[in-house]
Amino acid sequence: MARGGLKKMTVNFKGRTESLEKIFGAKPLPVTEMTKRIWKVIKSHKLLRTNK
Repeated sequence: MARGGLKKMTVNFKGRTESLEKIFGAKPLPVTEMTKRIWKVIKSHKLLRTNK
């Protein structure tokens, strides 16, 4: 990972109205699947920014 790594990344959820149940569903999930779904939402809504 580049120097500074995650310190240079920010995620902004301001204005998002999805509920956790809408993102994850009603059934229990393994943590790995939960992480995949969070990143899917972040990428699909272009919520990730890098501070250079």
